[in-house]
Amino acid sequence: MIRHLPNLLSALRLLAAPLAAYLILAGHDSAALVTFAAAGASDGLDGFIARRWGVTSGFGAWLDPAADKLLMVLCLAALFLVGATPWWLLALVVVRDLAIVAGWLLVKLRALRVATTPLLIGKASTLVQVLYIFSILLLLAFDVEAPRLAQAAAWACGLFTFLSAAAYGGLLLRRGSIA
Repeated sequence: MIRHLPNLLSALRLLAAPLAAYLILAGHDSAALVTFAAAGASDGLDGFIARRWGVTSGFGAWLDPAADKLLMVLCLAALFLVGATPWWLLALVVVRDLAIVAGWLLVKLRALRVATTPLLIGKASTLVQVLYIFSILLLLAFDVEAPRLAQAAAWACGLFTFLSAAAYGGLLLRRGSIA
């Protein structure tokens, strides 16, 4: 049973993504916060279980980042639609994720010798995105107005997202022989 647990947690996170976005759009901020927090915690838990008990899989290696990306994009889109996050941050995250997917497809289609494991800056970017969304949901759930804090958090999230995009792009250009 334990060998399927990481993939089950990732699948639940995949299902939680549209639920969290719906809850944000419906104005159920506390429920959105709890749903998002549980989904975020499942990300760390599935990775811990997979590594601790050696139950990694190719499917899990695909499902986990797909669930992360869907959770981030849907929640950021919902937060944008309710006026809680800037358009440029949503655009940056979407463009970065689309570029990573396009780069991965290019690597596979051209059989390029580029490591497809996540970079540390990519993991840091995902963590900062999770913390950003959690922080904004926390402000919404408790009806706290903190525009300077929200703006600073958006800029920090944007910076990490940009650095991650640049690192992955540079890696592809350097090692992918497509420059």
